[in-house]
Order: sequence, then C-alpha cells, then structure tokens
Amino acid sequence: MGERKGVNKYYPPDFDPAKHGSINGYWKTHPLRERARKLSQGILIIRFEMPYNIWCDGCKNHIGMGVRYNAEKSKVGTYYTTPIYRFKMKCHLCVNYIEMQTDPATCDYVIVSGAQRKEERWDMAENEQILTTEHSEKEKLETDAMYKLDHGGKDKEKLRAALPSLNELQDHQSGWKDDFQLNSALRRKFRTEKKVIAEEVEKDNAVRIRTGLSIPLLPEREEDKKLASLLTLQSPDSYDDRQHSKRKQISSRSWFSTPSSAAGGAAVSLLQKLGQQGRGAAVAKALSSTIPSSHVLVRRKSENGKTENSENSSSPDTNQADVDTNPRESSFTNNVNASKDTNTHSCTTSEKDNGIAGKSLVADYSDSDSGSEV
Repeated sequence: MGERKGVNKYYPPDFDPAKHGSINGYWKTHPLRERARKLSQGILIIRFEMPYNIWCDGCKNHIGMGVRYNAEKSKVGTYYTTPIYRFKMKCHLCVNYIEMQTDPATCDYVIVSGAQRKEERWDMAENEQILTTEHSEKEKLETDAMYKLDHGGKDKEKLRAALPSLNELQDHQSGWKDDFQLNSALRRKFRTEKKVIAEEVEKDNAVRIRTGLSIPLLPEREEDKKLASLLTLQSPDSYDDRQHSKRKQISSRSWFSTPSSAAGGAAVSLLQKLGQQGRGAAVAKALSSTIPSSHVLVRRKSENGKTENSENSSSPDTNQADVDTNPRESSFTNNVNASKDTNTHSCTTSEKDNGIAGKSLVADYSDSDSGSEV
C-alpha cells in the first residue's frame, strides 16, 4: 500500500499544486519510498541478482547464480562515459557483507570483497564468440593505416574460413523459411497419428470389455495373426459323431479281449482285426488246396504231461469237427493241420512209391508251448 500512496487519485481539500507540486510533495515522501531512504548519501536500494556462482568468505558456503539480494547501489566511477556501479549486500547465511561492481571493459562483474568467484570461465575465441575490441586496438585502427590494412586482411581470411558454415546456415534457414506450410504439414501428420492411436485404443477397449480383461494390450503383429489362425478350440467331430464311432468300435470288437488289446486301445484292436482277417484268408486258401487223405496227424496229450502224436485215419470232416471243438483255437489248429496234411500226403506218396506203404508217420512237437488237446 505504501507504493500506491503517491499515485492514488485522492487529493486532500488543502492540496495546492502551486505550493506542493505533487501529491508526494504534499505528503513529504519520495516516490520510491523505503528504497530511497539513503538517497541523500547517493545510495539506492535495488534488487540485485547474483551474476555467477560464488563462495562466501564469512561462512564458506556456496551461493548460486540467480540468488537475489537487497543491495545498496552507488556510483563509484566511470569507464570513459560509462558509469561504474558498486553493489553492497549482506549474505543470507551469515553477517558477512559482499561487494561487487561492474566492469564495462570486459562486460562483466568483479568481486571487490567478501566472496570468491567460482571459476567457470571459458575462452571466447575457442567458443567462436564475438570478441570485444580493446581500447588500444581501437586507437591503432583509427590512427595507423598499415595496421588497419593488416587487420582488414585478417578479417577477410576469417570470412573465407567461415564462409562454408555461413552458407550451410543460410540453406537451413531458407528450408525453414515458409513457416505456415511446414506448420500445416506437421499438424496434418499429428492429426493422422492421433486418429490411428484413437482407433487402436477403441479396439483394445472393445477386446478388454468382451474378454473381461483389465491389462494393457500390445499392438498386433502379422506373426501373431498367422499363429492364431492355425489354432482352434473346437473339436473336428460333433458329439453325435463321436458317440456313433464309439458304439461302432464296441460292436465290432471281439468279446474275448486279451490284456494286450485292453492296454493298447483302439490301435491294438485295429491290428487284431487285420490279423484275424489275414488268418481267415490263409485258412481258406489252405483248405482249398489240400487233397483228402486217410492219414491225418493229430497231437494228443498224455497223462504224464508229454505230448504224443499219432496218426488218425479219419476223414477230413471228422478232423475238422474235432478241431472245431475249441472256438478260440479253431483258426490256428486248422492252419496247422492243413499244412501238416499237405506234408503227410507228400511223404506217404513218396513212401508208397518206394514200397513202404501203411507205415505210420509220427512228428515230435514236444518243444511247443501249447498244451491244448485236440
């Protein structure tokens, strides 16, 4: 409110412009208020900002660049026509006072007392910055014609060395000269990308709602699509087809199942069917090719467990009836008997030719594992 007192719109009834001059003269205050309390000593209170990093000599603490202080500003000299100002401020961490002043010759600030500068300087020539011209050099350029000519030649050499970089900078600037078209193209690209992103987000939300998921989804890939097309979660056959195939398999399966068939499953049952069909075809072929003979080789089992073979003179019909008494071994016995009848017939014929007819034929099958009686 103090700063607004001098510029307010209220003028007291006894205010006389000729006598007081201004409202500040009427109130006998300075327009700068508390900042001008030492103005009679040539000191003005200002808000000073630290130009670089320093170390305080009083508390040895670091004070960073940009820290602001209420400093006393005073004029202490001039550099040609440029005034030199000094700033005095109190450290906010201790009771030490820091004094700094301007240096127009180097366009910098110099610490007078109370602190030390943190050295972070660099060479302006190495960083390709514009160098300030010294006063002595200016005098030579103005008074010495030969020095001016030599200095002009050095400037031309610098221009020749920097010309490629300047041309490149000009090309870049010409490329970015049409700001409106570049901005329009960039905004058009951003709008297209935003539409694509919005569509993807909408698809992901629909999938999450349909599947009841709450996790972020990754973008789709062609490999994932191909792999998903190869997978299926449905059976190729319906329930009725599976039941029909199971009933058909059960009806065609033999009633007297062996342990191997029970353990093997469907594959073993299929092999058994093929084996039975093959044995049936072999028996039919053997029966059709045999010649009726009075000599039939029959294997019997004696009381002591040894197998005895005897020759049976019964007809093939009788042998077939005896063999068929056991249905499980019918096919096997028929096959064996058929083969043995063929061998017996050939042997008998050869013996008749030699004059040894009527002699019985006995074959030893004691090494057989079968203990069945025919």
